[in-house]
Amino acid sequence: MAARAYWQGQIRLALVSIPVEIYSATKSGAKIRFNQIHEPSGKRISYEKVVPGIGPVDRDEIIKGYEVSKGNYVLLDEDEIEAVKIESKRTLELVQFVDACEIDPLYFEKPYYVAPQDELAEEAFIVLRESLRKAKKVALGQLSVRGSEKLVAIKPCGKGLLLETLRYADEVRAGQAFFDDIDEAKPRKELLDLANTLIDQKSAPFDASEFEDRYGRALRKLIDKKAKSKSKSAVIEDVDVPGSGDGSNVIDLMAALKQSVNEDKPKKSARRKKSA
Repeated sequence: MAARAYWQGQIRLALVSIPVEIYSATKSGAKIRFNQIHEPSGKRISYEKVVPGIGPVDRDEIIKGYEVSKGNYVLLDEDEIEAVKIESKRTLELVQFVDACEIDPLYFEKPYYVAPQDELAEEAFIVLRESLRKAKKVALGQLSVRGSEKLVAIKPCGKGLLLETLRYADEVRAGQAFFDDIDEAKPRKELLDLANTLIDQKSAPFDASEFEDRYGRALRKLIDKKAKSKSKSAVIEDVDVPGSGDGSNVIDLMAALKQSVNEDKPKKSARRKKSA
């Protein structure tokens, strides 16, 4: 089945408009999701809307409220909320260009692929892609979709473009408050050298396929086994428990780093002895 476009419209740069289609770059079905089930009957649990002291209420008696203080809400009906929604535009205007390194990774939210809508759009699309690539810049704009407006960044991605939604400034916590109590002292040079050696030994190009969701794999295996067994009882798998060692929390950092470096050294192949 062909992927369904998340958004269709035009990217506009000054007087140039490029018809494009935007597709989600991630798959929601890759994660295992559970439903809550009533065990005796095997039926899915549904939830009633209940008010404390009153009991169940009808859906048409429910409106939205924003808590301004403990227990105090500003009430809004659907018409009021609809009135302030951003009109869904079919144009994404590129308003600024920045170096990719200027955007803190904390702001990146979700990736999307951007492709030209048809052959007529390809020439302008390729010009934009290659201009961004040559300038080593990322384009910024605001995409209006489904009543809200998203800050987005666009950059080259192979033969296409990658659009990433960004968090707004008020959605990101300042990290410094969490780091205030960390000692500012510099590490000893020999410790730093050993750590750098270990990093060098373990450095390699990134390849996502080299990593696997071991929990997800084990969970799918358990689900498959349970489905085939047709049993209502739980299937318990043996779990490897990491060794506890000597139970001490005190370690010799220097010794641990040296051991790590030595264990991670590539093994040399044994040389064959020349025959006499």
